[in-house]
Amino acid sequence: MRAAIRRVLPAGLRWRFAGWVAGVLLVSIAALFIVVYEDTGTQLSSQIDRDVASDTAQLAQVLAPLQGSTASRVATVARTYVQGQPYTATSTLLFVLVPGQVTASNHLEVFGAAGPESGETPAEQQRENRLGLALLVPHVGYSTRAVPDVGRMRIHEQVVALGGFKAVVGAAEPLAIVQSAQRGVARAFVLAAAITLGLALLASYFVGARVSSPLRRMAAVAAQVDAGDLLPRMDISLTQGSEVRVLAEAFNHMLDRLSESFATQQDFIADASHELRTPITVIRGQLEVLAAQANPSQEEVRRVERLVGAEITRISRLVDDLLVLAQAERAESLRIEPIDVRAFVGDLWDGVTPTADRRFELGEVPDGTLNADPDRLAQALRNLARNAVEHTAEGSGLVRLEVDPGHDGHIVFSVLDDGPGIPLAERERVFARFYRTDRGRSRKAGGAGLGLAIVRATAQAHGGEVRATDGVNGRGARVELSLPGFHRAQARVGSGERTEWHDW
Repeated sequence: MRAAIRRVLPAGLRWRFAGWVAGVLLVSIAALFIVVYEDTGTQLSSQIDRDVASDTAQLAQVLAPLQGSTASRVATVARTYVQGQPYTATSTLLFVLVPGQVTASNHLEVFGAAGPESGETPAEQQRENRLGLALLVPHVGYSTRAVPDVGRMRIHEQVVALGGFKAVVGAAEPLAIVQSAQRGVARAFVLAAAITLGLALLASYFVGARVSSPLRRMAAVAAQVDAGDLLPRMDISLTQGSEVRVLAEAFNHMLDRLSESFATQQDFIADASHELRTPITVIRGQLEVLAAQANPSQEEVRRVERLVGAEITRISRLVDDLLVLAQAERAESLRIEPIDVRAFVGDLWDGVTPTADRRFELGEVPDGTLNADPDRLAQALRNLARNAVEHTAEGSGLVRLEVDPGHDGHIVFSVLDDGPGIPLAERERVFARFYRTDRGRSRKAGGAGLGLAIVRATAQAHGGEVRATDGVNGRGARVELSLPGFHRAQARVGSGERTEWHDW
C-alpha cells in the first residue's frame, strides 16, 4: 500500500496533468485550424470572384461599342482582344460566345480538341471534350465547373446585347490557388501543432512534477506515519504557493492531532491499567492469604469478603465512570431537551446536601430554560459538588452552588468551596483523566480522578467550557461550568387592561 502511494499517485498525477494539457491544446489548435483554414479559402474565393467579375466587365465594355455590328465582326474583335491576353496557369481564362461563330478564347483547347493529346487515351480525350462542350452552355452569373487540363475554375458570365443578337462574355480563374493556400495552412498547422504539442507536453510534465512535489513528500510522510512513525512532518517553504502552504499546514496539524490523540490514548490505557491493577492486586493478595490457611476462621473470611467486595465496587465504579466519560465525549449521544433551570437546580441540590456533612449553600437561581441533556448536566454538577466535598473539612466545610446568566445566551454554574484550592499551574490539568492534585490522597478517598474529566467532556459536548479559578476572597476553589442555550423567562406585568412583557 505504501509503495503504491509513492509509485502511482505522483507519477499518475504528472502524466494526467500532461494529458489534460495536451488534450486542451489539441482541441484549441483544431478549432483555430478550422477557423483559419475556412477563412483562408473564403478570402481567396472572394478575391477570385471580384477578379473574374472585373474581367467580364472589361470584356463587356470592349464589345459595347459594336452595337449593330454583325456577329462575324463581333467575333473578330473579341478574338483579337482575348488573344492579346495570353492564358497561363495563373492567369485568367477569357472567352466570348457569339451565336453562329467559333468561340473566341485565349485558351481554345479547353473547349474540346479533335484528337487526343500526347499521353492521353481516347477515353480521356472524350471526357475532356464533354467538359469543353459543357462550357459552351451559358451559366449567367457565378458558377464553379471542371475545366479540361485546368481543373476546377470559378467562372463569371455576363450577357451583352448587341442589337439583333446577344453575346455571352466570361472570365474564369482556377481554384487551385485556394486549394494550394489551404494545403499550406494545413502543413503549417501540422508542423506548428507538433512542435507546440511537444513543448507543451514537456513543460506540463515538469510543471506537473513541480506541482506534485508536495504531494510526493506528503505521500512519503503518510507512508512513514502508516509504518508507525508519527514524528515526520511536511517542510513548509516560504517559496511555495499559498494553497500548497495551507495544505501542508493542514496536513501537519492533522498529524499533530493524530499524534496527540495516540499519545492521549496510550496514556489513558496506561492510567486505566494502573487504576485497575491496584484493586486486582489487592483482591489477588487477599484471596492468596485466605487460600494459604487450612481452616480460616469465619472472621477472616468475612474480612476478606469485605475487602474484596470494596475493591470490586471500586472497579465497577471505575468502569462505569469510563463508560460515562466515553459517552460524554460524543455530542451525538446527548438527549437535548428544555430544562426548567430553577426547578432542576433545586431538585439537584436537595439530592446532594444529604450526601455529606458540609455547609451546603445555594445562591439565587435565575428563572428560565436551558437546552441541554438533563442527565449529563446533573452528573457533571454532582461531580463538581463531590469534588468540593472531598477537599473540604467535615462539618464546617463550605460547598456552594451559584447559577448566573452569562452573555450571548450562556448560563454559568459555579461550585465554590473553602478548601485548599487549586494551584494556578494545575488548573488546566485537573480536568485530565486520572489526575489528582493531591498525589498522596488514597484512591478510596479521592476516587480515580475521572470526575472533572467527565465535567469537561460534558461541557465540550454541549458546546460550552469549564474552568477553575480562585474561590471566595482568594480562598478555596471555584469551578465554573458555562453552557450555551439559556433563555430567560419573560415576566408579565399587568396594569388594568394593558399588559406588558419584560425580559428580566
